[in-house]
Amino acid sequence: MDFVPVEISTPLSLEIAQITTPQTTVSQTYRIPKDAIRRSLKASTVDSVLAAVYSIGTSGILIANFLVELDASPVIFGMLSSIPMLVNLIQPLGAYLSERSTSRFHHALRTHGIARLLWLILVIAIAAASWGVLNTNQLVTLTLLILLFSHLLAGLGTASWLSWMANIIPRRLRGRYFGIRNSAASLTNLICVPIAGLVLSHWYGGVLQGYGVILLLSMIFGIIGLGCQYFQVDMNPRSQNTYVGKLAQTSEIQSDATKNESSQETQLVYTPPEQLNSSIWKNSNFLRFLLYFGLWTLAFNLSAPFFNLYMLDTLDLNVSYVTIYTSLQAGANFVMLILWGKLADKIGNRLILLFGGILVAATPLLWLGIGVNRLDIWLWLPLLHILTGGTGAAMDLCNNNIQLGIAPIKNQSIYFAIAAAVAGASGALGTTIGSFILQFTESGGSLALFAISTVFRLTALIPLIFTQEPGRG
Repeated sequence: MDFVPVEISTPLSLEIAQITTPQTTVSQTYRIPKDAIRRSLKASTVDSVLAAVYSIGTSGILIANFLVELDASPVIFGMLSSIPMLVNLIQPLGAYLSERSTSRFHHALRTHGIARLLWLILVIAIAAASWGVLNTNQLVTLTLLILLFSHLLAGLGTASWLSWMANIIPRRLRGRYFGIRNSAASLTNLICVPIAGLVLSHWYGGVLQGYGVILLLSMIFGIIGLGCQYFQVDMNPRSQNTYVGKLAQTSEIQSDATKNESSQETQLVYTPPEQLNSSIWKNSNFLRFLLYFGLWTLAFNLSAPFFNLYMLDTLDLNVSYVTIYTSLQAGANFVMLILWGKLADKIGNRLILLFGGILVAATPLLWLGIGVNRLDIWLWLPLLHILTGGTGAAMDLCNNNIQLGIAPIKNQSIYFAIAAAVAGASGALGTTIGSFILQFTESGGSLALFAISTVFRLTALIPLIFTQEPGRG
């Protein structure tokens, strides 16, 4: 069989005969040749690797170190953490715009492409600062502005990309594929971050100039990665939604018997009418997932951003130890992603989320007995970070996969955008609440925060118990 059915069902016998450029969009049929799917998945995997290189220069430890060199205030660092979460509130608007476009690829170019090119302004600004044209305060302000607008533009395209991937990847392969894809990105970070740090610390022109060079290279790799999406099967959201709407209204859905009789010609997948066209407020299953997702991100971010602060400040550990622990966590994440992906395809994502959620909820309690003795530094903390990396891989992967299955087909990206907006707002709220608890409590505030976080994480799993995963019992 040379064709693979994707999630959108159709009784038409039309198929994509030629897929040579992204301008050849899927309009009234959704049967994609196997070769086109393979090419799309390979292109998306390469894109994830190059996007990981892009993120090294534009987020994480390198940009934080850049602001340290500029003597940025603690408020600036708070904004550095909150901006990427808060801008998720713009995702519903991005989904609305994407569903009225005629090409997923072109929408990605207009959003992610411009977002990644914006960092070229900071590269030029760093060069200008080295010549004395800009001062450090101006450079800090410009960095935050670029960070804000870059994430805003990326937020306009994120839901569209997720909907695009949902249409390309067959349901039975989602867990395995995203496990491999995310593992490739984690391995890239594991290798490239230490290399970038080494280059940064030994750059002959100083740390600021070194960061400018790394940022330029990261931006170039990001643009190349976006170009890989050219080789993915493009989708036409406008035609897709129009056709699915007609399909739901006329109830032209084949029965299982009819499909079996015409399997050699159509090879279609049955999709229930409620999955084709459903209002968000009438979709109780999606609302239950949304409640879980919002509570979980709030509870998780209540304590997660402060574990490093606890090690560096309260325990007064050397930063080299923290770097080693972070590498162990990334390594565990890389190894376990593939395993969790294969397991999710077999038993479903909800069961893994419930089991992994309990482990993740209990993790903050394991910090309560941490001290500065040799056993904790060389055994307990490494094991704790390995546990965090392994369970975090399960939660990230399966939260993504279960969204793909729960969201209805029509205007699918809007559902993804709403989930991202809820997660972004609740995550930022959780971080804010956690910071206030730490700021206005006496000694032992971190330990109290960790205990509170465990209670909130366990509570957040309750709506997930009542959430149904399509295709699973």
